[in-house]
Amino acid sequence: MKKTNSANNSSQEDVIALSRREFIKMAGGSLAVLSIPMGSAFAFGSTSGSASGLTSLLSKQMNKPKIVWVLLRGALDSLHTIVPTADPQYKTLRPKLSSSFKAPLLPLEKGFALHPSLKNLHAWYQEKSLLPIVAVSSGYKKRSHFDGQDFLESGKGEIDHDTGWLARAVDVKNKRALAVSRSTPISLRSSDNVNTWYPSNLKDSDDDIYVALDKLYQNDELLRDSLEGGLEVRGLVGDNKRKRNKRKGKFIDLSKACAKLMVGEQGVDCAMLELGGWDTHNNQGLRLDGKLRELDQGLAELKSGLGKEWQNTVVIIGTEFGRTAKENGTGGTDHGTGSALFLAGGAINGGKVKGSWPGLKNEQLFQKRDLMPTTNSFSWIGNVLSQHWQLTPQELMQVFPHMKAYNEVLLRS
Repeated sequence: MKKTNSANNSSQEDVIALSRREFIKMAGGSLAVLSIPMGSAFAFGSTSGSASGLTSLLSKQMNKPKIVWVLLRGALDSLHTIVPTADPQYKTLRPKLSSSFKAPLLPLEKGFALHPSLKNLHAWYQEKSLLPIVAVSSGYKKRSHFDGQDFLESGKGEIDHDTGWLARAVDVKNKRALAVSRSTPISLRSSDNVNTWYPSNLKDSDDDIYVALDKLYQNDELLRDSLEGGLEVRGLVGDNKRKRNKRKGKFIDLSKACAKLMVGEQGVDCAMLELGGWDTHNNQGLRLDGKLRELDQGLAELKSGLGKEWQNTVVIIGTEFGRTAKENGTGGTDHGTGSALFLAGGAINGGKVKGSWPGLKNEQLFQKRDLMPTTNSFSWIGNVLSQHWQLTPQELMQVFPHMKAYNEVLLRS
């Protein structure tokens, strides 16, 4: 762990303490887990021993290239998200799913279309701030959710639970990272420059107790006032806080908070968000309609919260693997291989569909059942890191030791 200089004078310590207080102030009153590696470089680094030193530090944090890594846990069905409308086999393989959309598909180039729930992402595509990438894979060869996610987060060509690709990139370029999570996910393990944040939540059992007590005391004004007074001290009620507390942990709220923590004086360079619920073995049409809308609205809040920083931001959205090309008998799909990757943000040179489409004929499928992957997720991510954070080929080897980055222009000049 990096150490601050013990010889720093008291005025410098005051500046650092102020910076920490401002960080907590930016996060708001819902901080349940705020894990700062004290004394590390993440604790706002070293500054000159004056307010002008803090001003200089904050000035340097402005306009820094930012990355947000969004992991969709559960294996998103890319064929229901970036729909290959021009492939004649699509409707043959998916007669029910292909007709399950509740609104017209949103057109892209090359015979593809976005799911109608992704209205904001489609607007970004039209603004040239979104790059959908088809038929990608991390290289993971099996179909286990947990191992697939661990493989994708580690980024080493093998599962290593102690280190992640984003953590290694953070250390290579001396960045500061935020995990919007109760604990540090694999993607951000092994770096001292990582902070974790998650909103406070009532446990279900506690919530039930409070509701029961509220009902029990509803006819006793004194006891009810005492109950609510006690809960207010704990930050659980007051101004309808209990109702809001039940919403905490939703993706839209996490995205909004993430943005606040990236643009404030804390100077976070990158963040990781997670969204589960993509394992759609049944009733996929209805389920993905809601999940994709949740993703779309959450990302819109992220953009709104980032404000001007959106122009310096790349959002990488990925999942552990794809799903079967053919729908199953319960209106869903099963674990597959090839999937999709999205690159979004004001820094992205978008408005195109990337990747090589393999086709959906039986002989074109992986093991005659899955979308065949034609490019590697890590090579695309490495491409972003080389352009956005200026990682050299040698530095990229430290992040992805088994892969080389692609050499495509993905960012605006």
